[in-house]
Amino acid sequence: MTNIDDAPALAPKIFRFADVDEFRNAIRGLNFDFTPLVRTIATEQIILQLPGCDVNMTRTFPRVVDAQLVADCTAIGFAMDDLDVPIRFNGAQRDRAVIVIGSSGAAYNTIEEVQRQIASVMFRPEVKDRGWPETSASFKIFETSPLALHSLRNVVSEVLAAASEPIDPAEVPLKAAAMKESLLGAVDAAFANVVPARWTLRPNDERQFKLFRDIRALLADDLAQPIYSEEIARKLGLSVRTLHDVVRRYRGMSLHRYLRLRRLWLVRRRLLAGADSVKAVALAFGFWHLSDFSRSYRDQFGETPSETLERGRRR
Repeated sequence: MTNIDDAPALAPKIFRFADVDEFRNAIRGLNFDFTPLVRTIATEQIILQLPGCDVNMTRTFPRVVDAQLVADCTAIGFAMDDLDVPIRFNGAQRDRAVIVIGSSGAAYNTIEEVQRQIASVMFRPEVKDRGWPETSASFKIFETSPLALHSLRNVVSEVLAAASEPIDPAEVPLKAAAMKESLLGAVDAAFANVVPARWTLRPNDERQFKLFRDIRALLADDLAQPIYSEEIARKLGLSVRTLHDVVRRYRGMSLHRYLRLRRLWLVRRRLLAGADSVKAVALAFGFWHLSDFSRSYRDQFGETPSETLERGRRR
């Protein structure tokens, strides 16, 4: 990780990561968990802290994300690029001009299949009385006009560029306040130009999102134990088909493929932390067939579990 700490007071800080766990530990303002979909990462974060407002630009990597906001804040998110592979957000995937919003405690899920450039603006305290859409337990997604999204992207880019310029320390408070007002105005325009779209009904349905989170909570209880679809469906009062449909919508893959991938990454984290043995960790996460486990691990990460453990012990 690279951290530029000697920048001027208003200047954005740049963080670069080649390690998944360093990136995980650097996330602020969110209860954040993710499962990478690639062996290695090369990501970058640019963070600008203004009074009552943080601007974050992230070059991401393929991953599945579950996150929840901390208290007393409002977060706005949108893509800074236009690619043919849209992000799946709260179970919906559309290649359109979209913007998402969440406030204190709101949660979301994303699947990013390719590297993307994502921007978020987090306001503290929570923004009220500006006519923005209200949220509660989950983030909401909206389709806005391409022009309004383009304008919002431009404001973010211009704010980050201007913040890097030399400035008289006495001017910092006024310039920072003006930047925040420009960001608020650009978000105002994006929501003022929201386009009614039927495709947003499902991702904005909090009952659907709660169902996914209930499934996720049950799955997380004990990943070392066998997972039976029929038992999970029975506990939640669902059909097995509905269970699998919900998991595929929010995970982008089958239930059992995701669980295997998730377990492999959890094993890797434990090995890098310096576990006692490969066998003990494998068994702790439900891998009893050790030769099959080692083969899957090597296919996923390009090294054997024992090589990972050795690197973890050298840290």
